[in-house]
Amino acid sequence: MLLLLLLFSSFHLHSQTVFGYWYGYANVKSISSANNYLVELVLQPEKNHVKGILNYFFRNTYRSLKVEGNYNPANRQLSLYNIPLTFHGSTNSFEVDCPMNLRATLRVAQAGSNLQGAFISIPEYQYTCPEIVFNFTLNADISKKDSVLKAMSEYKENYQVWKPQLEDTLVAVAVVPTKVINYVTEAEFTKRKNVITQELEFESDSLRIDVYDNGEIDGDMVSLFYNQQLVLNNQKLTHKSIRLNVVLDHSKANNEISMFAENLGLIPPNTALMSITDGKNKYEVRISSSLEKNATIRLKRKMN
Repeated sequence: MLLLLLLFSSFHLHSQTVFGYWYGYANVKSISSANNYLVELVLQPEKNHVKGILNYFFRNTYRSLKVEGNYNPANRQLSLYNIPLTFHGSTNSFEVDCPMNLRATLRVAQAGSNLQGAFISIPEYQYTCPEIVFNFTLNADISKKDSVLKAMSEYKENYQVWKPQLEDTLVAVAVVPTKVINYVTEAEFTKRKNVITQELEFESDSLRIDVYDNGEIDGDMVSLFYNQQLVLNNQKLTHKSIRLNVVLDHSKANNEISMFAENLGLIPPNTALMSITDGKNKYEVRISSSLEKNATIRLKRKMN
């Protein structure tokens, strides 16, 4: 009985902390789905003081920032202050920042922990910068003391507007999309939820798909499925593209390309930039897969 009580007490105390790696989407309160921020938050509490690193992608911008604030374990309230987030209405150069504070509540359950809250603009910007709401999930697998301390010690502030350059268009791997046999990956693929990231229309049946790592090269490994068939198995993403040429199947109402995360890399979740063209129309889509969800893009032929 005493052992059970100690174990429960240990779990309860541990569950109150915001220590570790948190990740998820942050969304501007608007009708546009283009205003999504893909966020990773690494936190190291010290008594009631908290410091950490906030990394985020917005459109074609990657930023890495130091953050600090306070955490109250009694009410599970986290506050981080004066965080410069790229203004959601920015277009090209992303030179406009919104100084914002983070307010979140720690929610703990057996299925996992979450930070729910919002980035809230400071008073001087309240009419320009709307709230950015989020629900971040704890990645328990990599929330280890050594991992967090390593991330803190190796931090380098980074502001990067990234697009594939000429050297990036060199193809690292050209793949002929034929059926690949891997029963383990195929079985796991069906267990994960397919999340439609975007629907795209093309004027031609023949498409070229190039897949890159999205930003920092951090060891992301992926498999690709085309119309539920495995066509690329366990390939590492880099700044050079993996290229596939596919043909739309008119017997299907929708064709789909899905990215299956083999791992989460050093910076979860598993993210990629997918460039798709039919020779006339070209789309660049940022996608993110986890160990629970497959990012999927729906491909359609334009109706004349």
